Amino acid sequence: MPRLFSHPFGAPSINAISGVMLSMLLAPCVALAEAPRVLPAGQLPNDRRLEPLKDLDGYFPFTPSESKEAWATRAERVRRQILVANGLWPMPTKTPLNAVVHGAIDLGDYTVEKAYFESMPGFYVTGSLYRPKGKSGKLPGVLCPHGHWANGRFYDNSLAAVEKEIESGAEQFVSNGRSPLQARCVHLAKMGCVVFHYDMIGYADNTQISYEVAHRFAKQRPEMNTTENWGLFSPQAEAHLQSVMGLQTYNSIRALDFLSELPDVDTSRLAVTGASGGGTQTMILGAIDPRVAVSFPAVMVSTAMQGGCTCENCSSLRIDTGNIEFAAMFAPKPLAMSAADDWTVEMTTKGFPELKKHYGLFDAADNVMLVSRTEFKHNYNSVTRHAMYHWFNKHLKLGVEEPIQETEITLLTQEQMTVWDADHPKPKGGDEFERELLSHWDIDTQEQLIALLPTDSSSLSKYREVVGGGVDIAIGRGLPAADDVEVEQIDETDQGSYLQVLGLLRNKPVGEELPVVFLHPHDWKGRVVVWLDKDGKAGLFDEAGSPKPEIIQLIDAGVTVIGVDLLYQGEFLADGKPLEQTGRVTNPREAACYTFGYNHTVFAKRVHDVLTVLSFAKHHELQPKQIDLVGLAGAGHWAAAAAAQSRGVLHALAIDTQLFRFSSVRDLHSPDFLPGGAKYDDLFGMLSLAAPTPLWFHEESALVTWPISAAYHAERVTANFHRSSDSSAASAVTWLLEQ
Repeated sequence: MPRLFSHPFGAPSINAISGVMLSMLLAPCVALAEAPRVLPAGQLPNDRRLEPLKDLDGYFPFTPSESKEAWATRAERVRRQILVANGLWPMPTKTPLNAVVHGAIDLGDYTVEKAYFESMPGFYVTGSLYRPKGKSGKLPGVLCPHGHWANGRFYDNSLAAVEKEIESGAEQFVSNGRSPLQARCVHLAKMGCVVFHYDMIGYADNTQISYEVAHRFAKQRPEMNTTENWGLFSPQAEAHLQSVMGLQTYNSIRALDFLSELPDVDTSRLAVTGASGGGTQTMILGAIDPRVAVSFPAVMVSTAMQGGCTCENCSSLRIDTGNIEFAAMFAPKPLAMSAADDWTVEMTTKGFPELKKHYGLFDAADNVMLVSRTEFKHNYNSVTRHAMYHWFNKHLKLGVEEPIQETEITLLTQEQMTVWDADHPKPKGGDEFERELLSHWDIDTQEQLIALLPTDSSSLSKYREVVGGGVDIAIGRGLPAADDVEVEQIDETDQGSYLQVLGLLRNKPVGEELPVVFLHPHDWKGRVVVWLDKDGKAGLFDEAGSPKPEIIQLIDAGVTVIGVDLLYQGEFLADGKPLEQTGRVTNPREAACYTFGYNHTVFAKRVHDVLTVLSFAKHHELQPKQIDLVGLAGAGHWAAAAAAQSRGVLHALAIDTQLFRFSSVRDLHSPDFLPGGAKYDDLFGMLSLAAPTPLWFHEESALVTWPISAAYHAERVTANFHRSSDSSAASAVTWLLEQ
């Protein structure tokens, strides 16, 4: 690793002494007139994060792992990222389904029944249940999410459109072309499968949350942006990781529960297939639910557009990953997919070769297949369906004679398929129901976290698995590796009892660059304090450009103090004005998922910067004996999050929360907005992860800090948690120097 100084934390170099002597000849005092700059005025750091944000139309390649062991580590991370982003970490408590199946229609060699159940209390999943006749024993179960066809399960294509599809070879029969969704289910049932074709939220019979809210949300609703009883897409919902996609994904999991509980279904032979938005659900379910044995996501797996609807996006989901990797999570189980003349058009050269190589890692290259029919537009047409029938026949061991051929189906009407009637009344929906549903979800999470409060080392481990695992995804990064971090020294001056060194600290692999100042005492005691301030490194200095008294106190005690401009602080600001609104992608819809499903928030990026500084401090060639972190006066929340992500690095931690809570952030583009920030016991949950690190803590509140107290109690170090009534920096420094 490059050395920061021309000498290692010792006497100044000859060049530095010469520079100081020259400055003394030119001026009566070496103190700066203002806080020191690393870069010339007006020049911004060379930091990749200042470039335009990534959006769903970006490029999302997949790099296969070099070994099974490397993939196992990566797969755990991606699976947890999917679960956390969807609000399913921890998984909501599975309440009784209270399933109802009624209104069977006999169609000769198969039946169609109306089915619904409660995924959460009062929240219904609706659909059509197809069963073969004349079959005995346990049968394979197939789940069919439908995707974005108009009216979903009730879709009925126009005769004019069907005629064109028949002419092009996309379809064979009028009825099948009018409803390729019904055609898929009918023929799977005829092949011997029990098929559940269920409604996506907002479609067909599932309208408790409307189509307009679930799939066309575009404008924030002020009445839903409240600290209690909030609605979807609000900052509060995002802070608790509650989204339409999360609800839809949970409905898919519960639909698999429903299918598995049917007495005629073989739970070892469960498959999922859907196209478009249904393809998204297919690949996501395959990635997170081990019960799925065979998968066929149609026209969705791609390195290009990742899914345009709000039901296919949620915050944190595709940061540093994408749909190809989601599909890869299914390996080595049988996975087939289709490509068309849409965003999947390049799959034969971009995406599928990598999936083939990935499956080869498991000696299962024959278990992955691409059906590329780019002469057709976005579809789940007869050509693709026949490829799917073959795949399922082979891997579900159906024993159907090949080649399998569709016949014309008996098209069911909406009236025949709807699950609601006088005996089965449609449940309530609307804004109030939406609020109640999210409230139930939040209360369930909080009850689970309360039950996890640690009392000993074993329960602490479980608490950290859940809370720490969630916070880890919300922040999105841990401590950078030693070789990833380097510093370029820009200036060095001797200020009498200490050296002032200016430099650019870089996290090389990700292209990040931070202006830093090191105040290093000549009589160094092997201790480093990273001092965070709402004004960046300038916060270490007074108006005259001299270190503030609390900083001098540390230097005089032989402590090196590091100050840093985090992203959009100090030298990151061309006009010097604090950042008030964060950037967003060009998508005009006011849903956080379009920006923060692909990019870390500014809050998270600032925490990344703190972690870069801590990594440098830890891995510097002199190996300091002690590293402390201070976050006061508006910087406490960054310090808390960084401490949660750097356990074992810090010797002591000083935090003034200033009553900050992620649940109180009311703007999606506030610099303090963090998806998931409130879900895991908010700021207190982050601080609990710092135990057993000695913690100086100030908050002007009488609130019981039970997550923190419980963690320190479980570590048997309650004395390490010091709650101070004095918020001054002097009080924090006095405590630090006692540690």
